Amino acid sequence: MDSGLDWLARSGPGTDTRGQIAPVFGPGDGNLANYLWDGFRVRIVDFEDSGRSDRAFELAEITEHVGSWVEHPFDVPAFLEHFDLSPAETSRLRESRRLLALVWLFLLASEATENPRNPPGTVERQAGRVLELLA
Repeated sequence: MDSGLDWLARSGPGTDTRGQIAPVFGPGDGNLANYLWDGFRVRIVDFEDSGRSDRAFELAEITEHVGSWVEHPFDVPAFLEHFDLSPAETSRLRESRRLLALVWLFLLASEATENPRNPPGTVERQAGRVLELLA
């Protein structure tokens, strides 16, 4: 958490990417259970957190959601190869992944120990993911 908080304190508003990153309507919830694949098309359910977003942030939502890796590993590099991102989107993806991984670390660390929703060791694994993304 200390490394994540140090990164967050050093992070500024970033480069002005207006005009470089197209807005999209995004679901805002990267839980893979919200994406239904019928063999031909992906259908999205659960628009509770939806709104104006961008591709990079939505991809970060999917890749960093705890449901994408806690039980069954998600091949993030193979998934991201399917998207032709601009340099601005690539930068935004990296920073969004870091931020969302840190958010998940805080959420998991505050999970009730008497009734955990995730397998033992999940917080430690998430801490490792944060450190990897910050490297």
